[in-house]
Amino acid sequence: REELGAAVQEDGSPSMSWSFQGLMPYTALPLSAAHSQEMEHLAANILLFLLLFSMLTLTQAVEIPPQVEQLPTITEWSSTTVVAFPPDEDFSMKCEAKGNPEPTFQWTKDDKPYNPFTDPQVLTTRNSGTFTIQNNANISEFQGKYRCFASNKLGTAISEEVQFIVPSEPKFPNEKIDPVEVKEGDAVVLPCNPPAGIPPLHIYWMTLDLVHIPQDERVTLGLDGNLYFANVEETDSRSDYCCFAAFTRIRTIVQQMPMTLTVHSANSLKERRPKLVVPSGSTTSRVIVRGDDLVLECIAEALPTPKIEWLKRGGDLPKSRVVTEYHGKILKIKDVSDADDGTYHCVASNHIGRAQHEFHIRVEEPPQWKRKPESNVYSIGSSTVLLCVATGNPEPEIKWKVNGIAIENVMLPSSHLVRGKEISITDLQVNDSAVYQCEASNIHGTILASANIDVLHISPLILSLDNVEYITVARKPVLLHCKVFAVPEPVISWIKDESTVPLQGAHFSIHDNGTLEIKEPDQEDSGSYTCWVTNQLNKAAITAHLTVLEATKIVRMPASRPVMKLHKGRWECHAETDPRLKHSLKVSWEKDGEDLEMTDTKHSRIIIEKDTLTILSVIPEDQGDYSCVVQTSLDSVSATFHLTVLDVPNPPENLYLMEKHNQSVRLSWEAGKSHHSPMKEFIVEYEDERWRPEEWHEIARVPPNESSVLLSLVPYLQYRFRVSAVNDVGRSQPSEASEIYETAPAAPDRNPANVRVEADDPNEMTIRWEPLKPEEHNGPGVVYRVSWRLRGQESDWKEETVKRHSFTVKGTPTYVPYDIKVQAENHFGSAPAPKIFMAYSGENTPDGAPPNVTVEILNSTLIKAGWSKIRQDQVRGHLEGYKVSWWKIRSLLDGKRDHPERHFLTFPGDKDSGMIPGLDPFSEYHLSVAAFNSRGDGPQSVKKTFQTPQGVPEQPPFLKILSFDKDSVTLSWGIPEKPNGILTGYLLQYQAINDTKEIGRLKGVNVTNPSAETWKIRGLDPSTRYKFYLSACTALGCGRSATEEGLTVTQAGPGIRRISEAVNSTQSFLPTDLHQPGVELTVQLVPKSEANISSSMFEDIFETRGRVYVGVSEGVSTQGWFIGLMCAIALLTLVLLAACFVHRNKGGKYSVKEKEDLHSDLEAHSVRDEHFGEYSDSDEKPLKSSLRSLSVDLKCSDSVDSLGDYGDSEHGQFNEDGSFIGAYTGLKDKETVEGNRKSKLLYPIHA
Repeated sequence: REELGAAVQEDGSPSMSWSFQGLMPYTALPLSAAHSQEMEHLAANILLFLLLFSMLTLTQAVEIPPQVEQLPTITEWSSTTVVAFPPDEDFSMKCEAKGNPEPTFQWTKDDKPYNPFTDPQVLTTRNSGTFTIQNNANISEFQGKYRCFASNKLGTAISEEVQFIVPSEPKFPNEKIDPVEVKEGDAVVLPCNPPAGIPPLHIYWMTLDLVHIPQDERVTLGLDGNLYFANVEETDSRSDYCCFAAFTRIRTIVQQMPMTLTVHSANSLKERRPKLVVPSGSTTSRVIVRGDDLVLECIAEALPTPKIEWLKRGGDLPKSRVVTEYHGKILKIKDVSDADDGTYHCVASNHIGRAQHEFHIRVEEPPQWKRKPESNVYSIGSSTVLLCVATGNPEPEIKWKVNGIAIENVMLPSSHLVRGKEISITDLQVNDSAVYQCEASNIHGTILASANIDVLHISPLILSLDNVEYITVARKPVLLHCKVFAVPEPVISWIKDESTVPLQGAHFSIHDNGTLEIKEPDQEDSGSYTCWVTNQLNKAAITAHLTVLEATKIVRMPASRPVMKLHKGRWECHAETDPRLKHSLKVSWEKDGEDLEMTDTKHSRIIIEKDTLTILSVIPEDQGDYSCVVQTSLDSVSATFHLTVLDVPNPPENLYLMEKHNQSVRLSWEAGKSHHSPMKEFIVEYEDERWRPEEWHEIARVPPNESSVLLSLVPYLQYRFRVSAVNDVGRSQPSEASEIYETAPAAPDRNPANVRVEADDPNEMTIRWEPLKPEEHNGPGVVYRVSWRLRGQESDWKEETVKRHSFTVKGTPTYVPYDIKVQAENHFGSAPAPKIFMAYSGENTPDGAPPNVTVEILNSTLIKAGWSKIRQDQVRGHLEGYKVSWWKIRSLLDGKRDHPERHFLTFPGDKDSGMIPGLDPFSEYHLSVAAFNSRGDGPQSVKKTFQTPQGVPEQPPFLKILSFDKDSVTLSWGIPEKPNGILTGYLLQYQAINDTKEIGRLKGVNVTNPSAETWKIRGLDPSTRYKFYLSACTALGCGRSATEEGLTVTQAGPGIRRISEAVNSTQSFLPTDLHQPGVELTVQLVPKSEANISSSMFEDIFETRGRVYVGVSEGVSTQGWFIGLMCAIALLTLVLLAACFVHRNKGGKYSVKEKEDLHSDLEAHSVRDEHFGEYSDSDEKPLKSSLRSLSVDLKCSDSVDSLGDYGDSEHGQFNEDGSFIGAYTGLKDKETVEGNRKSKLLYPIHA
């Protein structure tokens, strides 16, 4: 009601009051003739309001179904301007419409009829008003304003006017431009005069080489395209000034003919006040359309070049929308509004004077709709009012048309009343259906609005389908459609199933279009629903069927929780739904309202697997609100959770230095975001820009509740600070570095450390120290003052100042003590007094030999050497120890002299004796002693000669069984290579070792003949396995034993014995002691790892053949029998090799008694308190050693392994008591002794 009332008032009607109950009465008026006209006007307005009220209550705005007759409506048309570009394309003028009956189309061109359907240059389409202008000829004749008309029997709709523009090709005139000649300082305008063309137009001034002419406050391009010079200079002279006009819409650039400007120099330049060249005159009036950009231009000439200033009278320029261009000569105000209306001043000035121009700006606007007439459907007898209200400046003119014809040219019934901006129609009939057009126009444009007045009389027409099945879920609103079209307006009701009572209540709602809404359905609402539609003409009905399913619900919801950065996060979202909806169940995930897409599980960080979301490595960008969305074809539910990412803090910000002092400063900062983890501390670091740039060092740690710290500083450094924050997750990146803070220089506060003396020459000493670090200099010009004097003297210090960190004092006595000190200095003073330390000058080699050298024989391989110490003055330095050297002269066994090979042992410290191990028994030696210091060895003492006593012999190289009888065996052995004395005989022992747990008693035989190499043992049991032990003996005792074992025979005969030897894959074996012919041999080849001969790889029986020859005649090698014999021997060698290998690897099973403890050596002495030196010899070889002697009671030792058995060579090492390093823990498991065919080293087994 308010809008209608306002419209009437705008039309000039008198205002009046009215209410829902009707018009309120006016006060009584006299019935004079003067008031009769006013009363008639009042009555007309009353009638208008009644019509408007009835229109609001009797009409409805609905869409007419296509099958119902209706007025035409234009649905698609071309824009208001069509430019024929590009020129090689076709151009369409669109006009499409709907209506029933199907509309027909007509066009006008420049307000005259135009039939495109008969024009051969135009393409048209059936049942369409669109036509296409073919660009295959001259199309300039098509230029003009077009309007489309769509008509059927009910009325006509029209389109807005469309202007078709055929641009001509813009060209500059092809004529030579006269040259311009001026004097220096004059003002010049170079004209452009661009050709007409389709805007927008852009002007450029360039040379023929396409180089832009420079522009500044003096040289300016005007909006008219001319080039303005406020004053010219000689450098402006050139012959190729060219104006280029660019028409961007038609993509065309044209060039003016080149222009010549010649500037002649002047003897003197006369300055002049500014004069405005553009615009001319003192004032300009402009009209600007609201919303456009206001562009004002002021170009002045003067010498010197003037400045341009812009002002607005009575106000300020809108700063947010103002732009100045071309060095202030153009003022642009964007998006002009009514507030920009007014007077603007342009002022050009220099120091000579000023000039100004006024712009009077009036802001206007094209027509805009305030209220347009609206299409609607009306029933017979109803009324309506069409309103057409537009705003604009100047005020728009309103013109009405009916079916495209000006309303003043149409005969309207008396029920139609036209009053300016409104048309009222009463008692509408079917033949009143028409299309009404309203045009609002002023000088800035025209707008068109259309309204279809459709007067219908139709019985109910239900547009929705019948018997539609609707499926929904519980508690989700459902709409049952019953779209209806009927005029007059029908009554709509719904009933359920067999009920006759219409549905009503808060649970149900019937929309205006007939749709039934059930707001929160449950399964009881399932059933059939009937929609009944009734009006004055008839009634109709349709049925809808509704099924309500159980709603989907989430039974396991993802929970909000914090996750550490780069850690894994996992959330589950389990849902339940109606079984009939499971096929459409889908789970999706969202973050901050946007979908998370399914990703490749192999390479993606975020993985979605059905109802599970996994983020493998959480980053800060993952933080946010997540939703699990469960959807079916009917409903959707969601659960939301928040992911909080715990991360290291953001770096602190805004570092600031305050309380600046020479050696302290306070640093403050602002903490960054903690990323949901509480701060633990701040770490402050510094770098020194002077000495160590980009090397950061920690200087302080600050509690989390503080944001500043007072820092103690060192003089003469250029500090930069940065701060890192620490929380439970970790340490942040460092902050931006602070400003540089340089501390004042000062004297050093410390002296060099690690002062020491290094003497490479007896008559000098070099004093060295660790120099101060750069950050310890405290100032420039750091040097070191070195002071020294003889210790114990109060003489003056000798001093020297150096920059390096060493100084050599020459001419010093040998090895005398000095007092030394080193002090740091710089340009600002000296460090505190340094500490004095004592050091000796350079050393020299000792000049005295140790006297009184003695030798004490401890055993056959060990002696104790003794000597007297040299005097301190003979040391000539720091005594590092004594060096004992010895060498063998000859063997006492055979008198053979050895090549002298010197051996050395050093005894560190101030000792006067030492143990010398590893000597050969029964030998003669020389020995001497020398003192040494860091410079070297002193002179050797007088040689001392000594002889070592006899020792026990080495193990015999082999022990073999030559033959076995029923009760005897014949043994053979080799003489020890090193008897270590005079042999006195051999100890031969044996015992039975049959394959039982019991072993026989150990028996022995003393062989007193030292040159014997065989022995026959009698009284043995037949068919018994024996083990034999043989040791060589001297007067000192017996040595290590060699062993062998064998089996006696049952009957007397040649005997049976076993021979074994370890062989490799290519080795041959020949038992040379089997020289009798007719010997039967069983040869077996057994893997070394097998203990039983039954697992032999090869076995065969051979018999030796041949004769015993006293001599060999000449030419025997050429005899056939000899060649055959050699072949047989070769074959026998291979067989015997295998047999020996089997024999050597076969062993019986018997228990072995625990080893007896070793008895002490017969020659052993107590040497636990003696000292052994550091051994060396002339060839830098390790020390050789001999075996320890065995106990006479045992005759053989349980532990007689050589040093080679426990080391990497035949040499061993000794402890200070002369014993071998490392306790013997048992005999090494040597299956065979390779290389010298020694038997296995086993020990006697005592019964």
